[in-house]
Amino acid sequence: MARILIVEDEARIASFIAKGLRADGHQATVVGDGPTGLDLALAGEHDLVILDIGLPGMDGFEVLDQLRSQGSRLPVVVLTARDSVTDTVSALEGGADDYMAKPFRYAELQARIRLRLRQGQAAGDAVSSATSDALEVGGVHLDLRTRRARVGGQQVDLSAREFALAEIFMRNAGQVLSREQLLDHVWGFDFDPGSNVVDVYVGYLRKKFGARCITTVRGMGYRFDA
Repeated sequence: MARILIVEDEARIASFIAKGLRADGHQATVVGDGPTGLDLALAGEHDLVILDIGLPGMDGFEVLDQLRSQGSRLPVVVLTARDSVTDTVSALEGGADDYMAKPFRYAELQARIRLRLRQGQAAGDAVSSATSDALEVGGVHLDLRTRRARVGGQQVDLSAREFALAEIFMRNAGQVLSREQLLDHVWGFDFDPGSNVVDVYVGYLRKKFGARCITTVRGMGYRFDA
């Protein structure tokens, strides 16, 4: 059973989601405004958040920004009526783990929730087994608690997606990761298979970490080298 927080101001939609989650055996908590949702998300008592964008008091983008800036790694599925590419990118760049546009089918939301819960559990196991809340490979240091990065002792600014990509690379340093693996672990979204988003973000990391830190393995993917 997972504890899921639903931050949604449309009572009908919130009730629909909560009913489905409870039928699946989960514990569902519903709130209808941004500030309350943020407070509950930061309390550390939930396993996943379903977050609407158009909220009173504080919109979903701000809730997400506050959540990530305060070091929370709680999985977030953004659920909104805004389905433009700009809003999709903004949500993912802001640290959302997934994104669904209204109207939606509960079965699809259910599948995405299950995926995020599995990945969140795997990430939690990896962090709990580590000796510290940090990763360091080849002069690149990631603080997993504060979500800050340093290269050669100098702090560098990373977006939420850049940090997530760096983290998966460094957890698997020396191993080749395919574009499909990186899309699944970092974006968790149904991008067009022909999308070059991974290549673009690898380019961003090379500029910030050094051109030789990530090796292209032709026909296979990328490898983070110490």
